[in-house]
Amino acid sequence: MGTLYLVRHGQASFGADDYDQLSPLGQQQALRLGEFWRSRGQRFDAVLTGTLRRHGQTLAGIAEGLQCGLDALQWPGLDEYDSAALIAAIRSDLPPGADTVQRRSHYFRLLCSAMAQWMAGSIQPEGMPSWAAFSDGVRQALEHIRVNHAGQQVLLVSSGGPISTAVAQVMGSAPEVVIGLNMRLRNSAVTEFSFSGKRLTLKTFNTLPHLNELTQADHISLI
Repeated sequence: MGTLYLVRHGQASFGADDYDQLSPLGQQQALRLGEFWRSRGQRFDAVLTGTLRRHGQTLAGIAEGLQCGLDALQWPGLDEYDSAALIAAIRSDLPPGADTVQRRSHYFRLLCSAMAQWMAGSIQPEGMPSWAAFSDGVRQALEHIRVNHAGQQVLLVSSGGPISTAVAQVMGSAPEVVIGLNMRLRNSAVTEFSFSGKRLTLKTFNTLPHLNELTQADHISLI
């Protein structure tokens, strides 16, 4: 059996003009994960990432911590949905003002509502694929790994949407389950699948083995 390690990117820049880059905390999260794996002798036979900047930056941090190069196959089907386009599609605006707990809460309520409508086919956000096409992009990445890397150790760096979609597919869950999984995925969290040439099986979900020490509690983040 092989093992597929699905890693959500480190903390990005929520509230900034450009979300698609790691914050200083996100860089530390990725580095610490690589250091954790190096301490346990972890090596990877293959690596896949989405094409977003935060995916590449997370992989770079992991590689730095591992102290080895990691050549990745970029897979567009592992890119995140466009949260701004989703929210715009239901014609709701965020309240003005600075990034606050209240504003974040409102943002995620809108996002969950928009995701549910997107999955149901009642909205089609501008510039985004349909839910069926998004889900199929994730399925194709998993199929590629299953067919081409059976028995190997594979690293996949992506975002919350594709990773929760992959978990729901492997578990045979309804699409709506993706929303709840997505909202719980922490930055740099590791989800593991066992896989063979025939199937994938969920082993762990949303773990942070590299941030388990009490001194690292302030390194844990969701957005």
